[in-house]
Amino acid sequence: MQRLRQLWLRVHRWTALSLGWVLILSGLTGAVLVVAQPLDRWLHPELFRAGAQAGVGSPDAALQDVLQKLQAEWPKGSFTMRPARESGESLWVLVNGPWRGTVYFDPATGLEQGRRGETEGFVNALFKLHSSLWWQDTGKAILAWVALGYLFLLVTGLVLWWPRRWPPSWRIVLDKGLLRAFFDLHRVGGAALGLLIAVSVASGAWMAWRPLGGFVTTLSGAEPTKAPTLPKGSASARALPLDSLVARAQAQFPGAPIGYVQVPAQADRPLRVRLRLADDPHPNGLSSVWLHPATGEVLATHRWNELDPGARATAVIYPLHTGVLGGVLLEALIAVGGLVLAGMGITGVWLWWKRRRPR
Repeated sequence: MQRLRQLWLRVHRWTALSLGWVLILSGLTGAVLVVAQPLDRWLHPELFRAGAQAGVGSPDAALQDVLQKLQAEWPKGSFTMRPARESGESLWVLVNGPWRGTVYFDPATGLEQGRRGETEGFVNALFKLHSSLWWQDTGKAILAWVALGYLFLLVTGLVLWWPRRWPPSWRIVLDKGLLRAFFDLHRVGGAALGLLIAVSVASGAWMAWRPLGGFVTTLSGAEPTKAPTLPKGSASARALPLDSLVARAQAQFPGAPIGYVQVPAQADRPLRVRLRLADDPHPNGLSSVWLHPATGEVLATHRWNELDPGARATAVIYPLHTGVLGGVLLEALIAVGGLVLAGMGITGVWLWWKRRRPR
């Protein structure tokens, strides 16, 4: 039994030492983002607050005018518009072209209020680090595999912690030196909050690496939900005004607020309007209406709860990871979980280092 325990300890230790730096980084950056994102909006009203204080759905908002300005600067770019969702919010446009970043507009006047590059500013740089390690798709794949590694660490850690007698002791001794205190914090923190951290880590991996959703859909035997294509020879026609296209999309789900309007760079791709239905837990909405940009024909409507299993799961996983699903309480728990994850990594490395040194 003792030999088996030593084996579990070695596997746990070396797995943690291999992946620990990524887990520490993920935990710290995730915890900071919970606080930094709302603070960033408060500190930069020139970007996030509308200059004219327009309300949601203001009749003065002209998406077509904004789109023409963007296309004049980036003719081959794709644009994702986020209309104001609350009174006084600005209109955000995510630009994907020679320049990548977000441009902020007054939704009532169409005047630009400012812009930020994809990694410009503390919060943007931190989010890029947290979501992809600054390595784009490669970083996202690494995070997904590290998440699986954490689940293995959780299992091995629980095996090592499992007490011979119940109920277990949750005592953390702080008056017998730093080594004992760190050992107790590492052991008790992992056992008490391991499941919460596992949910946060696994949900982050799900969002970071899209193949995971496709893998789940394949396992379920369902057909993946795909975007429609335009009929051949129709791409050369002039596109209808964007506001008209958005109105046609909203008519498919009356009363549903707009989450995003996605304007593709290629003329042979359909326009996508995402809407949030009343029963959709995703804060940006996952129900989509696909339109022919030249004729306004509705090519497809995808309700969020009718998507393939992998895509449908994102409706819950995304707000669960960010904490939006449970309000301020869940956001606080997510932040605490991130700090505990980082703390477990730091204390684990420290314990290994101190115990390997000759006395």
